[in-house]
Amino acid sequence: MKLRAAILLSIAMGMLAACGSNREGRVVELPGGVAPTQETRQPSWLDRAIGNDPRPNQGPCPLMGVLYDSSRLVDFAAPDNERYANIEYTGEMEGVRGLCRYVDADPIAMSMEINMQFGRGPAGTSDRQTYRYWVAVTRRGRAPIEKQYFDVDVRFPRGQAVVNHVERIERITIPRANQEISGENFEILVGFELTPEQLAFNRAGKRFRVDAGQNPATPSQDQ
Repeated sequence: MKLRAAILLSIAMGMLAACGSNREGRVVELPGGVAPTQETRQPSWLDRAIGNDPRPNQGPCPLMGVLYDSSRLVDFAAPDNERYANIEYTGEMEGVRGLCRYVDADPIAMSMEINMQFGRGPAGTSDRQTYRYWVAVTRRGRAPIEKQYFDVDVRFPRGQAVVNHVERIERITIPRANQEISGENFEILVGFELTPEQLAFNRAGKRFRVDAGQNPATPSQDQ
């Protein structure tokens, strides 16, 4: 699988603390947390040299989620003909999960995985399709601090209409002004890059999803 890197500032990630999942609401969020049983001893010089820091995070991980309006993509051969027979390709983000790590006043270092499903509709003529998505880091309830775009190249095996894929973001680094700023002040949102017509289609509550029928969903060859 190809690893993507959304890098705001470059630092080593070290040990990571896991976050749980919650898929309710307009934004699919993953609230963070710190295990109460984590060790609290100060790292030795050897720990620091090899990147092994057993101290718990300063606070929760940032919330992670899929922006609802951008979570689906339906590509029609003719944009003014919204019929199933006119669908070329579809995409859907089904959820995200991630890990984070930060101590003292260090930046927040994160990694993420995004579960995606892609479909080739009746009007799709190629066994390959490139989908573009974005990852945005924001202060909660505010405009994005940083937004980066990535491409997923999907191959549909012969006779298969649906492909499942896990996209990995290798590193996201969020600077903090001081150690009093916790991860819960930030959000990391993901979504597909859509045309105005595709966005309007989603906001109108319309949806099509290519059904695999008798053929089970096949893992992407990029994995």
